[in-house]
Order: sequence, then C-alpha cells, then structure tokens
Amino acid sequence: MSAEPHDDDLAPLLHGAAALGFALDEAQLARFARFRALLLDWNTRINLTAITGSAEVLTRHFLDALTCVLALPEAKRQASIALLDIGSGAGLPGLALAIALPHWRVTSLEATGKKVRFQQAVIADLDLANAQAIAGRAEDLGRKPEHRGAYDIVTARALAALPTLLEYCAPFACVGGAIIAPKKGDLTAEMAAGARAASLLGAHLLAPIPVTLPPLDDGRVLLVARQERPCPPQYPRAAGAPLKRPLGTLE
Repeated sequence: MSAEPHDDDLAPLLHGAAALGFALDEAQLARFARFRALLLDWNTRINLTAITGSAEVLTRHFLDALTCVLALPEAKRQASIALLDIGSGAGLPGLALAIALPHWRVTSLEATGKKVRFQQAVIADLDLANAQAIAGRAEDLGRKPEHRGAYDIVTARALAALPTLLEYCAPFACVGGAIIAPKKGDLTAEMAAGARAASLLGAHLLAPIPVTLPPLDDGRVLLVARQERPCPPQYPRAAGAPLKRPLGTLE
C-alpha cells in the first residue's frame, strides 16, 4: 500500500470509531483513506455505491460498518473471530472491520464478479492479510462442509428482508455464533416473520440494538440472531427459493 497520511477530513471516522471503542492508529487511518480513494475511483467505472461524497463514505460506509461491534461483548471483540460477510458489495461491512480489527479473519462473499475483483484489489493494495474475497452465492457455499457452521459472526448489510437474510446466513454460523444485520426503517412486520424463520433455522432473534452514534442516529438498528443449534441440513434451499418463498411467511 502506498503511503497516504490521513488529514483532518478523517476526523469524523477517527472520533466516531473512538466512541465505539476503536483506537485507530496511523496505519489503520491510512488504510481507510486508501480504501475510500479506491472506492470512489472504481465507482466511476462500475456501480459500487450511490454514496459519492468523501465525507459520507467515512460515516455512511466505514463508520456504519464499525457499528456492528455494538452487538458484541467486549471480550468477543478482542477474541480471534472468524467473520463471513454475505452479499458484501463493495466490501462492507467486512473489509472495514478487517482494517479496524486485524486479529479477526474476514471472508467476504459476493455473487457479482466485478465487485469481487474490486474487493480483491482493495485487499491487495491495503495488504490486508486477514481478509479474503470470494465469488459465489450463499445458497451454494452454505452447503460446503468447510464453510458450514464455520463462522463466529455472519454479517449481511442491505441484502434482503430478514427471513431471506437469515436463511442465507444461518447455515454458516457456528453454535453460539451471531448473525448481525444492520437495518433501518419500520421493521415490525419484518421482525415478526424473521422470528419465525429464525426458529426454523436453529436461531433466536434478539431485541434490536439501536445505533445512537451521530450522524448515524437516524433510525438505524442492528438486528441480531443467536445461533442456538446447528442449522438443519435442508437449509439453505436451492438458489432463488429463499427470496421467492421466504421461510417466515410459509404456512
């Protein structure tokens, strides 16, 4: 990674991260600055994000990604964690967490090849030895023994409605692991269906965790499910089924 010292415009990320318990050092800030530069550059050629303001990338992408730790006790944040980020798009929240938590091992799963190539370019440029990006669908990868039940944390941001999202995520979560889904808006109906889906998937949906950190205190929450037993072997269903026939709405 080329040297790129941070400047004052990184202050919102630095201060927001500190409020979340992260003491980002100069190397980490330089990585975030470079990640932002790569994201905005690649976005001129391929559609990675609708957020194109430099300041907004810091808060609405990077800081938003770091809020996932609000769902975890301090001891777990400090542990050696295996995290899978499903439908990761431009690498969020996975790669941001990999920068901030270098002792975590982050796998980023994305079905769109050009987005995977972007993430791989970021990982190489930033020399993120604790991260990898792979191409594939959750419905397929979730049936592979090396990935099934192999992750302490599974994240999914802006991926799908909660019942579908849980079917994508639960097969990957180890018993005692957590599924973390950043969401926003009126989630009453979605959570009711999600709770029903979670019970079928061996998980238990917990109470929403509000995000109160400015400027993200606009109704954002973390929806969290705890994996209480191994996900039943019939899940995930074949590609397309979790989206077309969500579990929580089945009679």
